[in-house]
Amino acid sequence: MNEKVIDIFGTGGLAGLLLAFVVVAPSVAASNLETPSGAYLAGRHAQETRDYAAAASWYEDDPESPELISRTFLMEASEGKFDRARPLALKELTFDSTDAVAELVLLIDRIKAGDKAGALARAEALPAEGVHRFLGPLALAWTRMAVDDLAGADAALRQLDKFNGFAPLEYYQLGLLYDFAGQPDKAEEHFKKTLDVTGQLNWRLTDAMANFYERHGRADEADALYQRFIKDNAGSELAESVLARKPAEPPLPLIDSAKDGLAEALFDLASVVNQPETIDLALLYARCALQLRPHLPLAQLLLSDVLSAQNKPEESLAILAEIPPNSPYSWSARLRVTADLEMLDRTEEAIAQLKEMATEAPARAGAEMQLGDLLRGKKRFGEAVKAYDEAITRLQAAGMPERWSLYYSRGIALERSGQWKRSEADLLHALELKPDQPLVLNYLGYSWIDKGENLQRGLKMIEKAVELRPEDGYIVDSLGWAHYRLGDYSSAVEYLEKAIELVPEDPTINDHLGDAYWQSGRPSEARFQWRRALQFGPEADEVKPIEAKLDRGLVSPARAGGG
Repeated sequence: MNEKVIDIFGTGGLAGLLLAFVVVAPSVAASNLETPSGAYLAGRHAQETRDYAAAASWYEDDPESPELISRTFLMEASEGKFDRARPLALKELTFDSTDAVAELVLLIDRIKAGDKAGALARAEALPAEGVHRFLGPLALAWTRMAVDDLAGADAALRQLDKFNGFAPLEYYQLGLLYDFAGQPDKAEEHFKKTLDVTGQLNWRLTDAMANFYERHGRADEADALYQRFIKDNAGSELAESVLARKPAEPPLPLIDSAKDGLAEALFDLASVVNQPETIDLALLYARCALQLRPHLPLAQLLLSDVLSAQNKPEESLAILAEIPPNSPYSWSARLRVTADLEMLDRTEEAIAQLKEMATEAPARAGAEMQLGDLLRGKKRFGEAVKAYDEAITRLQAAGMPERWSLYYSRGIALERSGQWKRSEADLLHALELKPDQPLVLNYLGYSWIDKGENLQRGLKMIEKAVELRPEDGYIVDSLGWAHYRLGDYSSAVEYLEKAIELVPEDPTINDHLGDAYWQSGRPSEARFQWRRALQFGPEADEVKPIEAKLDRGLVSPARAGGG
């Protein structure tokens, strides 16, 4: 069993070759970096490792090269340096007249300058194909609104019909559009359509609809929406913060200008593409949204999340510092600050802030839940259990629905701290709340097998988890190791080899496969896997046992017993 979650952006291709070149021949590399080709390679490496500031500086080495101008422009835009990106965008369009990002940067410049016709012209020039194909309908809608063309704006948003999965974004934007246009009936119709197609309330839709109801004298309906969101998202700091600060007067509209509408559209698009494989697009669109509306707090929170995911906690902290303490989103920002502090190995500062927040808001559970996760990640399992205990107590006191993930997390901490019976109860309860949840099936099934209890039921649980997540190398590893513990070494090898294909550089999986090879009479292959396990950085307490196996081989393990 392996609980680790991996999110590594590797350096491959040309950047990987550059990295190897610098390591193997530093003196040669240093001299070659002074040439245009060397600067280009360094820029490519910085770009692939998402060090955009460094990439831009390297690309500036040859200001007349079309290739370097293109890359420098993209890096400046991704860094949010639009004053430097704008002149480069004009050059870029002379090389590639279909560059969507260059058109977007110039569109933003025109709409900020109040040049409505110029902004519309840039929106009309956005390509209808390619990775940025979703930009056109959104940009056209709000630039047409800037010139009072409501029918044209509506028609532009309807172009999202041709993209699968974009109905919620289309209806939500139409709701904002008609609300801005002063047509409340059509606005409400489209907000409700958004809810119908999503089947659940996300936060932005909740806040937009509640804002709409409050401005139209329907405060009870607004409160009901907030309460529904809180019930569906127990411990949501966003809804709790908004309810805590609700003013006596109706709120201001979310959208006050076409520029605001475009900022909202870009933020929404950034949210949609905020996935590991498209995270660079999320970064760019979030930067663009904030260029139009610098103090859009949800875009600031999203940008901080993206930067954290790209292992840039210092930059994330700088964005979070821009959210004022009196903002309803301040609580969310402070929680994110603690996550960034942890990434920076400032663990005690993070713990102190979470404890301060928990004391400051004794009815809220979010800080205690995050504290439990942090402590569990640091293997301080006993302390983590206490934090989870408090979080569960607070949710129960507030009458909130139980969360399977909280019982799963506490179950792990209890098991790791030697409190198996309580752990087992929590994991079983998590399955009651979320039947067939693969993480819970995997953890409980493996724990039973490891302890020699409920062997066949445990094996079936892990098999079910693998069926639900066949590409999760850590769950496949659990199934292979379960077969190993049951003495079925041929099946163990089969599944552990599959796990290695999925997660090649995990030390634990390599160690497990080595053990399975040894028990299958394949000592040379076993030692090869144990060496790989050491190469990939196992935990400190795992090093000596692996070295002992390399020296003396493996003593036959006791098989799991019981029933």
